[in-house]
Amino acid sequence: MVGYKTRFIVNPNADKGRAISLAEELRPVLDSFGEVEFCATTHATHATELARQAGEAGCSLVIAAGGDGTIHEVVNGLMKVPLEARPRLGIVPIGSGNDFAPMVGITGKPAETLRKAFTGEPRRMDVGMYVLGDGKPEYFNNTFGLGFDATVTIRTLQLKRLRGYLMYLVAVLQTIAVNLDAPMMHIKTESSTWDEETIMLVVCNGPREGGGFLVAPDADALDGKLNYASVCRISRMMMLRLIPEVMKGTHGRFKQVRLGELQRIDIRAEKPVTIHADGEVICGFGSDITHASVEIIPGAVELML
Repeated sequence: MVGYKTRFIVNPNADKGRAISLAEELRPVLDSFGEVEFCATTHATHATELARQAGEAGCSLVIAAGGDGTIHEVVNGLMKVPLEARPRLGIVPIGSGNDFAPMVGITGKPAETLRKAFTGEPRRMDVGMYVLGDGKPEYFNNTFGLGFDATVTIRTLQLKRLRGYLMYLVAVLQTIAVNLDAPMMHIKTESSTWDEETIMLVVCNGPREGGGFLVAPDADALDGKLNYASVCRISRMMMLRLIPEVMKGTHGRFKQVRLGELQRIDIRAEKPVTIHADGEVICGFGSDITHASVEIIPGAVELML
């Protein structure tokens, strides 16, 4: 990619395969900015490789075109580049799950968001870092979830004919019916510690996931802190009661829900848990992970807004 200043990374499989045609329609806009390399991913984690290579080759801007999963991979690639050489991030949200982009102010038609990626104002965006067990650090830009919402994510992969919010809602109902597990968790932040049988624990850089569920309504990816939402063991009927509340972001008024802010958190479960990061399944039903730690890296990436 010698000579290119920008790398445009599109996931052809985003939005059930519709993203590539939308990206192709954007070529005239890309051409108008010159020195742009158009790259389509071919396999899982390819966007991570492409973003890392762009930084190592001296690119100044990497544009992620796809859904939350594409942004997740690109951010992980950028975080492998030293801060002083790290390209700026642009986002064109054309996936089936676009929770992160609108929450940081990236809205409008694809051509409009693409132009903003080139001409907008750079803002320092926070990134979350997580470690599973004794593993190596990985990163997330939106949400990191253990338990219920991770299981929902797994179930969405089986719903081939549904898209967006409806896909997540059906998966939520399936999970309530079949997988409402609540292992005991020992949870420690920099300011508090508690032990609780926990259905769901989500650490949030952005406020929304699952196509529109406001899990942590006060979360802001530009504010230098993470938020969390935790739900203790409750009945299926109570979980159904909470669904519309989470959609509105009003679930914090229930005593079974904990909401708060943190810089770091350590989670130890009594048995293995399912885990997702930005809607990407990290640990599925065969997980052997019982320990995860998460912390914030303030202002880690410059985001074009």
